[in-house]
Amino acid sequence: MALARPAATAQQPEPLERVAIALGSNLGDSRTTLELALKALERCEGVRLIRRSSWYRSAPIGPVQPHFINGCALLEVSLAPEALLEVLQATEHRFGRRRAERWGPRTLDLDLILFGTQRIATERLEVPHPRMAERAFVLVPLAEIAANWIDPVSGRSVAELAAALAEDLKGGEALAALEPEGPQSGRKRSGMAQLF
Repeated sequence: MALARPAATAQQPEPLERVAIALGSNLGDSRTTLELALKALERCEGVRLIRRSSWYRSAPIGPVQPHFINGCALLEVSLAPEALLEVLQATEHRFGRRRAERWGPRTLDLDLILFGTQRIATERLEVPHPRMAERAFVLVPLAEIAANWIDPVSGRSVAELAAALAEDLKGGEALAALEPEGPQSGRKRSGMAQLF
């Protein structure tokens, strides 16, 4: 007597995870590059754009170079963290990114900042981004779109991290004013942007 074969079942979709990425560019037509990069990410299987911040101009870290245009975006993904990293790096490469100098100028920089509530530490990837809490050009746009997201390392919200950074920088280290750019520039700045 032959054994009955189990009925084929529809493959279960991967669970969706909410992630935050930071975008930056300081070579070429940066605003256009950032807008096109978001569109390219939306076309990737397993990636859906939920929301994006305004664009901000910020002073560079590292060697002398042009100012950056920065922003953040919230994505919903069905990809594993390392697979999403591959997608981000492939997108950077498609837009001409070459990794020649640490903190050097770039056509496109895409950083994975938060991946749900996960803490990830591999050879290639650390999430939450290890310098997130030190960077106004990440925290200000991220607070605009995800103020209540809790950093799994500190247990503090993005808004609290941004406010703490503003307090730390008061009267000390100079930070270039961050200004919204693009189609949203007519709207009122978030309270966090006014802190810097």
